[in-house]
Amino acid sequence: MLNRGKGNVVGILVDAVDYEAAEEYVFQAAREKRGAAVSALAVHGVMTGVMDAEHKFRLNTFELLVPDGQPVRWVLNLLHGKGLKDRVYGPNLTLRVCARAALEGTPIYLYGGTPDILKSLTDSLNARFPGIRIAGAEPSKFRRLKPEEKGPLAERIRASGAQIALVGLGCPRQESFAFEFRELLSMPILAVGAAFPFIAGLLPQAPPWMQRYGLEWLFRLVAEPARLWKRYLYLNPAYVFLVFMQATGLRRFPTTGIVPTAEQLFG
Repeated sequence: MLNRGKGNVVGILVDAVDYEAAEEYVFQAAREKRGAAVSALAVHGVMTGVMDAEHKFRLNTFELLVPDGQPVRWVLNLLHGKGLKDRVYGPNLTLRVCARAALEGTPIYLYGGTPDILKSLTDSLNARFPGIRIAGAEPSKFRRLKPEEKGPLAERIRASGAQIALVGLGCPRQESFAFEFRELLSMPILAVGAAFPFIAGLLPQAPPWMQRYGLEWLFRLVAEPARLWKRYLYLNPAYVFLVFMQATGLRRFPTTGIVPTAEQLFG
């Protein structure tokens, strides 16, 4: 189990952990009934914080931000000597959490996606991990939550008996959700991004060799060009440039952000 602390990746504080440390953190928070915001960040997730000072504040208050993308892991190793041998891929971490939840009888709650995604996801989880306790599953509303909806949603999750919440709303909406709800729920909230459709078998994943060499973005770009071209063809070069600036000392990247003035939660 490896936990070498946080490292500044162009202003975002990412934890240099392995799968075992991330998994143990989630379950320790669940045992202690402690609110904790956890997310797996690839380049896109890091850049959402770079471009938005309020979101940087949110991310840098997270209890755990794991390096989902290989380029994030590479920067932790290059600039901070963390010595990470692998990334912590969000879908794999999700599967590990679900496997242990089934083994230990820890109830989980699924929030996000469409009803069809949730149906396929619950079927997949039940088939993979017999005995898993899915305390509840609620699809995204695909709109901004009204202020009066926040409390009842938190109450539904608490009343389900869940001890871990898995949230798949997409970046950065799911991180905003985790930031806002962690104290209301008193449990770890794991923002898992595309893990829901991946595990449900509704979205193809890049082959292992592409994942290993940090080319997952290319696979996803080819699979969903209309939706993802701006994300990858703009943000990836920007990330490389900013890393160069940080590595050469040409620019400093403070980790302070701006306290969010008002939450516009997307549910």
